[in-house]
Amino acid sequence: MSRTARAVVLEEFGAPLSLRTFEVPAAPAGGMVVACRHGGVCGTDLHLAQGHLPIPVPLVLGHEGLGTVEEFGPGTAARDAAGRELRVGDTVMWASSIACGTCVPCRLHREPTLCENRRTYGVNRPLDGGSELAGAWAEAIVLHEGATVVRIDDAVDPLAAMAFACAGPTVVHALYERRPVRVGEVVVVQGAGPVGLAAAALAQLAGAAKVIVVGGPQGRLDLAAKAGIGDVHIDITGPGGAAAALERVREETGGRGADLVIECAGVPVAVAQGLTLARRGGSYLVIGQYTDAGDTLLNPHQIVYRQLDVVGSWAFTGAHLTEYVQLLPALTARFDLRSLVTSYPLAEHGTALADVAGGATLKAVLSS
Repeated sequence: MSRTARAVVLEEFGAPLSLRTFEVPAAPAGGMVVACRHGGVCGTDLHLAQGHLPIPVPLVLGHEGLGTVEEFGPGTAARDAAGRELRVGDTVMWASSIACGTCVPCRLHREPTLCENRRTYGVNRPLDGGSELAGAWAEAIVLHEGATVVRIDDAVDPLAAMAFACAGPTVVHALYERRPVRVGEVVVVQGAGPVGLAAAALAQLAGAAKVIVVGGPQGRLDLAAKAGIGDVHIDITGPGGAAAALERVREETGGRGADLVIECAGVPVAVAQGLTLARRGGSYLVIGQYTDAGDTLLNPHQIVYRQLDVVGSWAFTGAHLTEYVQLLPALTARFDLRSLVTSYPLAEHGTALADVAGGATLKAVLSS
């Protein structure tokens, strides 16, 4: 029985998005159709809409999603990435990207996040690319063979799961593969958006002795504190500006600096600032520079004098999404993730994007 689904389409860069209706196709071989319940609005989506990344258009946006399994395609193994049985009606999340498995990074370097041929839902799957419903800002999405799908336990609030839908697995990759948080460490997190708060929350779960969140505006920091995320919250936009905020960070680390500084701000100048916040012999982990926001001046002496390990981390794989979902019971038991989320009807996508761009909401989610 045929049905249709509405979806938010990026027709051209810098122009208002459109709400279009598409026929929902049968599930493809090895894949499935999922009825989308929630599609997260990520900062990257703002960059995509403005043309800051070279992507094909038109396409349905949305690389963060949660929904209900509606139909399995022929030959689809009805099991999730953790090996649990999947049924029609189950609530699931899915990894946004499918790595090719054959390029040099995949085949030789064991780095699927660096895959040269990644196909990413809501990013590089245009309307003429074989499936129109290939983004989460829609009432349905077609997931193809190779997609990582993870079942969500009934006890987990779906909107709480969406709080860190992209940020959570991104930070899992960074803290698991690139530079782990060690028990008893002092950690500074630059940035109070979803990535920064995910980094702070996971650092606390990992056993950090003290987590300092430096970012802004103050409303975001207050929301984080109320949710239980972070031990100290410092507004870099407050009186005295960045200089006063950074000095207070140093005071909170005993004047020596943090064992680990995690950059999640996405602002190039934050990198130069963050280098000065790590202790000698410490580490600097850069996560937030996901899109090219430009150059910044930094003093390389800070790296050498402090003998820093400077590490970058790019995106995540299906394995990292699976680990994030497995952490959700612990995360939601300790932190009020639901309070970070504001839900908008699909038709109000323009308002949601404007609120994210203006900082009026911490995590916007389009719900259908």
